[in-house]
Amino acid sequence: MSFRSTISWILFPLTMWYGMGVRFRNFLFNIGIKKQVAPPVTTIGVGNICVGGAGKTPHVEYLLRLLSDQYPTALLSRGYHRSTSGFQVDDGTHSATKLGDEPAMIATKFPHVQVAVCEKRLTGVSKLLAQEKAPRLIVLDDAFQHRYVKPTINILLTEYGHPYFADHVMPFGNLREPRSARFRANIVIVTNSPENLNPIERHSFINQLDLQPYQKVFFSYIHYCNPQPLMGGASLPLSSLDSALIVTGIANPDPMVAHVKGHCQTQHLRFADHHNFSANDIKHIRKQFDQLQGERKVILTTEKDAARLRLLADKDLLTGLPIYSLPIEVRIHENKEYNLDETIQKIVLENNLFQEKMQKTPLFKN
Repeated sequence: MSFRSTISWILFPLTMWYGMGVRFRNFLFNIGIKKQVAPPVTTIGVGNICVGGAGKTPHVEYLLRLLSDQYPTALLSRGYHRSTSGFQVDDGTHSATKLGDEPAMIATKFPHVQVAVCEKRLTGVSKLLAQEKAPRLIVLDDAFQHRYVKPTINILLTEYGHPYFADHVMPFGNLREPRSARFRANIVIVTNSPENLNPIERHSFINQLDLQPYQKVFFSYIHYCNPQPLMGGASLPLSSLDSALIVTGIANPDPMVAHVKGHCQTQHLRFADHHNFSANDIKHIRKQFDQLQGERKVILTTEKDAARLRLLADKDLLTGLPIYSLPIEVRIHENKEYNLDETIQKIVLENNLFQEKMQKTPLFKN
């Protein structure tokens, strides 16, 4: 028995108490003692029920690419590992210190999207709507457990390699909620699935998800783009490299590392999730980079880590280091029954028309 398994069994009594507490909280929401609010704006919640990453950020970006050119859009996140507190809106600096690394990254990539952070999602939504230019669509990042806001569309993510049906509630397992929480979702997306997913595997996986007829299932996979220079400039094909030092501070860097290894020689420096890089870290990175073989060599990092590394650029700590981020995009497997884009666009359009109609009624205005 592994050390993790031994610890898990020792903590099993805590798992029972934790699970009972979460079920009781959900029960209070279900019977209306704890109040959920459906804001007078279209909202899309994206989240999961497990601890760690399930691909929330690239799926949020997918939604922003799909919808933000059609509607005035805002992203509302909690803003993990930021130095600020309360409601904060990006002021154009795209600062990871102010917003957190993930919102800062999104603010950089989507300058036309209003990016805000707030620990209390209902407060954040209210403040966004109180602004002079209120959004017509708000994407709620990592909001599946934040039940005070009732999203128009509730999207649950679960990883192909670590699905909720093969897991247990913490601390015995990695689930933040019991598996029954899945029924709150309108849409379930199985993330990080194989790029070549055969119909038999797909059908078997859907059966194990054990969902209701009202829930639609999609499978997504990651597409890697060409590396981009940290401070701007031309992209660089991976195939042109001799070697790369991969620097990551995310929950699961394995897929990225495997992808880069398919193109060049690699060395990997792994830091903790949401790691804030220091001057000593940069010295260590520089030392490891100097030891790489080959003339065409670079430092590769994730877009999230790039948002934090940019904070060190003004201190001249990165001078002379060819640092590139590796952008990723979500791709959705074709589904003969329904299309994800069309499903989401239809719900958003219908809800926005409903909201416009309600805004014109005297009762709603009062």
